[in-house]
Amino acid sequence: MGVLKLGMFETLALAVLAIYFGDFIRSKMPILKKYCFPGAVIGGTIFSCISLILYYRGIAELSFDYKTVNTLFYCIFFAASGAAASLSLLKKGGKLVIIFAILAAVLAFLQNVLAVGLGTVMGVNPLIALMTGSTPMTGGHGNAAAFAPLAVAAGAPAALEVALAAATFGLISGCIVGGPFGAFVIKHFHLEDPSQDGIEEAAAESGKNVGTLVSKANMLNGVFLMMIACGIGQVFFLMLKSAGVNFPIHVCAMLGGILVRIVLDSRNNTSEAAYEAINIVGEFSLSLFVSMSIISMKLWQLAGLGGSLVVLLMAQVVFIIIFCYFITFKLLGKNYDAAVMSVGHIGFGLGAVPVSMTTMESVCKKYRYSKLAFFVVPVIGGFLSNISNAVIISGFINYCAGMIK
Repeated sequence: MGVLKLGMFETLALAVLAIYFGDFIRSKMPILKKYCFPGAVIGGTIFSCISLILYYRGIAELSFDYKTVNTLFYCIFFAASGAAASLSLLKKGGKLVIIFAILAAVLAFLQNVLAVGLGTVMGVNPLIALMTGSTPMTGGHGNAAAFAPLAVAAGAPAALEVALAAATFGLISGCIVGGPFGAFVIKHFHLEDPSQDGIEEAAAESGKNVGTLVSKANMLNGVFLMMIACGIGQVFFLMLKSAGVNFPIHVCAMLGGILVRIVLDSRNNTSEAAYEAINIVGEFSLSLFVSMSIISMKLWQLAGLGGSLVVLLMAQVVFIIIFCYFITFKLLGKNYDAAVMSVGHIGFGLGAVPVSMTTMESVCKKYRYSKLAFFVVPVIGGFLSNISNAVIISGFINYCAGMIK
């Protein structure tokens, strides 16, 4: 079977077509709107299933050149998230950041307890079982690739394959579960605002402008400002790297966005349209990032998962839903912002931050925007959780290695 290599521009084109197709399917199936399934996820998943069929029929294995451009969109999105954080929002979100950081660490720890404990009962190698915990779930593909080799060296040869397959499973399940969870919580606790429900979708269907009118000049300025924010972020990244601090580039871009917002706020004459343009740039970048990430998934990696590993992964999905419903939502305030942040917690607890953001965005399109959630979740999922999770994973790998000796 040959490998069909798709360049950056072909990949971008397919990602956009997947978004269009996903939005079309969503418009024809009301149940997808009702439960807040994102268009990029729907279209991207359908395309990845087509890729899976091509692979299993022996026709071709699709290979995508997307990582460089995806990093760009990821950083632009984080810069836009930072630019959405006004000083008042930073003050308001400070307490929630601390609470959420603790909750993310607790969830990661319990994910590993569940994985190792249930795996031991089922007779699965503890190191293999651990690769269905917070390593691929809260950590995503990045942590799976980084920490699984340590498990391999400790005596689990199949750890890398299991971790990568589990990360793919988590990405898919996070996209599927997040939106319906948010819709249920908002409806169950009567957090919806009837005057705001579906305002963006209603505008799209009627073709009328609703809200702030954004001009061509606003859009150009928004794009340029986000480029500056990413440049500032790169300077932060290099400065920290030279000081021996390994700080994620996307978090540095977010810091650049916060700095841009501080400058804009200090001018006192920045219009709401300027901020709305930045939000549009961020939404555009997120949609492309998520779509490219999903269409490039290698679903055939899931075929290597045995029955016991599927049980372990399904247990993780059930557990995180229970945790976010009874603990995350409650401790973050049991209000609308808390509901959206709980959706975000499911997103990066099962998949990655982009899953959080796209599922939160889908929920907010149906109901209303939550500035607090779109500030707090990227800070935790994109940075603080990575630090706490790395410490937790390292401890569990050492513990599990001791169990098999």
